Amino acid sequence: MSQPPSKSASTGKKIETVIEKALDPLASALKRAAQSAGSTPTKASAPGKPGLMVSPLAVPFPAIAPIGGVEIATARAGFYKHERDDLVVFHFPEGASCAGVFTRHKVGSAPVDWCKRQLDADKGGEEVRALVVNAGCANAFTGKAGADAARRTAAEFAKRFGCRQRDVMLASTGVIGVVLDDKKIAARLPEVQAGLKADNWARAGLGIMTTDTFPKGSHAECEIEGVKVRIAGIAKGSGMIAPDMATMLAFIVTDADIAPPVLKALLNLHVRTTFNSVTVDGDTSTNDTALLFATGASGAPRIGRVGDRRLKEFSAALDAVMLDLAHQLVKDGEGATKFVKVTVDGAASPASARKLAKSIADSPLVKTAIAGEDANWGRIVMAVGKTEEAVDRDRLAIRFGPHVAAVDGAPSPDYDEAVMSAYMKNDEIDITVHVGSGRASATVWTCDLTKRYIEINGDYRS
Repeated sequence: MSQPPSKSASTGKKIETVIEKALDPLASALKRAAQSAGSTPTKASAPGKPGLMVSPLAVPFPAIAPIGGVEIATARAGFYKHERDDLVVFHFPEGASCAGVFTRHKVGSAPVDWCKRQLDADKGGEEVRALVVNAGCANAFTGKAGADAARRTAAEFAKRFGCRQRDVMLASTGVIGVVLDDKKIAARLPEVQAGLKADNWARAGLGIMTTDTFPKGSHAECEIEGVKVRIAGIAKGSGMIAPDMATMLAFIVTDADIAPPVLKALLNLHVRTTFNSVTVDGDTSTNDTALLFATGASGAPRIGRVGDRRLKEFSAALDAVMLDLAHQLVKDGEGATKFVKVTVDGAASPASARKLAKSIADSPLVKTAIAGEDANWGRIVMAVGKTEEAVDRDRLAIRFGPHVAAVDGAPSPDYDEAVMSAYMKNDEIDITVHVGSGRASATVWTCDLTKRYIEINGDYRS
């Protein structure tokens, strides 16, 4: 898997080297992104959208080896005024399987509706041949016109690549309320077909970005009955991030041979503690989509039962890839300068612990205090108490990293403002809250809330 970067000059150099090897035509734009990583953001444009500063928490895109059975291509369909790829296509072999988890937002997008319908059909996910993703237009809240555009996109791809419409998965991200101009996608399909390659992961990571400031990828290897299998994935998301399976898309592919019901069970299992345990701003998107594909090209034996013990190592590797991608979403939170881990323990139930942790992580007052490097633990007390969850006030304890701020429902007698202030200057902050009501715990990851968040979203459509 990719590893978080250190704040050193070597990090910037590493990002630069990986990018230049992977993406010659886009090297100059990404070189600017690399030079900003590991330092105070500059006004250099991120590769996703001009004018955005690269996150100081940026993670280098990993060198992902080809995954057997999948080919990827990107193109510029023209959903953005500036020059960039905004169309990504994954092509899979016959027999590839798929599972998906989607937003529970009440105003789901046309692509979300399309994928859910295909995967919920009889034997849904048994034969998936393609994934078509566009950035720059969400095709959400677009009624019948948007649904027709999604259907035509699948039909055009199916006609050119010789498969059924239902074998084509769709995903979109961008501005809500604009109908997808599917003709722009159809016009690029010959170029896409000619450009399919097994090693286009880095380009794909770039192509799905909106307000993201760096492409997000992760990968892992494991074994199933002694046969090596690979897992790789990309994700996008920077704002409107509070997945309730944010604007969040995630696409993960393995060359293992795993039946759709098993893929679905694995995806559901790990989504809760990865993508659904991060938040940037507390807002859930209309387009959240996480898709997991299995090509079967590794030669490993087919897994058709959820309880198969041979899945143990694979399940752990999949969880690691998903968690890595989820963390990268937070590290690219709009305007973020701090990566924050919030853990609540001593809760009455796992659900209660999760609700308490999200209340802290979503609180604008907590997040702005962190941005100001202020260990204002009183705001954490506020965020805990407002949930109406079971909390024993007289046993409440709060730590920032190893430093105790409050214990037994009162300020710690060992509290040292200077020590706490020094800790808050770190790029990564750990907050632990004990609520004294039981034994359950939960962890949520978030970022700080800065003035840049307002600037980015104030200019989103300009």
